[in-house]
Amino acid sequence: MYRVTGHIDDPSVGLMATASNESLVELAQKGRHWAYVELCKRHRNLVSGIVQQITKNSHDTEDVLQDCWMKAFVHIKGFDGRSSFSTWVTRIAINSALMILRKRRWHLEASLDDQGDSDLSRLLEIAEPSDDPEEHLIRSERQSRVRQAIQSLPPTLRNVTEIRGLLDISVQEVAMVTGLSIPATKSRLKRARFALREPLQRI
Repeated sequence: MYRVTGHIDDPSVGLMATASNESLVELAQKGRHWAYVELCKRHRNLVSGIVQQITKNSHDTEDVLQDCWMKAFVHIKGFDGRSSFSTWVTRIAINSALMILRKRRWHLEASLDDQGDSDLSRLLEIAEPSDDPEEHLIRSERQSRVRQAIQSLPPTLRNVTEIRGLLDISVQEVAMVTGLSIPATKSRLKRARFALREPLQRI
């Protein structure tokens, strides 16, 4: 593996193309801004794609990405390498995206027939406009109640529920993104589903 030494500062010599992510993180933590820029470039498509899946629109995606990369830059010295940089920055991006969705009160679509983890994504679909005003009103009220039910969950359960639903990913992928073990992820999803069952039945 090509080894980057701390005394080389000039990215023009080809370091950016050959350095490992770990080396770039180390250099970024030492204040080499070009190394952080390279990390952003390498992971931009991955992070952007995940954020787009959550926000469903380019304007919010851009806001989330700006917030994500700024937070990652501010906190990179605290990155300890226990996970990969891509996993770490993806967690930041997802948390930023969820925060924007909560703040902007996105309408959430519920299915009364949801029984398992695989259907959680149906809880979190953005509603399509309706031509029927009465139908739209009923749907909006329903969505508002679903949103309130999800928001009433403890943060640990709410986060895994939203990530699982919004990204429509496997339990293993949720575990990777959140940094939890697979058993802990399954346990939280099960507890969230149980907690949501009664309020959703009322809806």
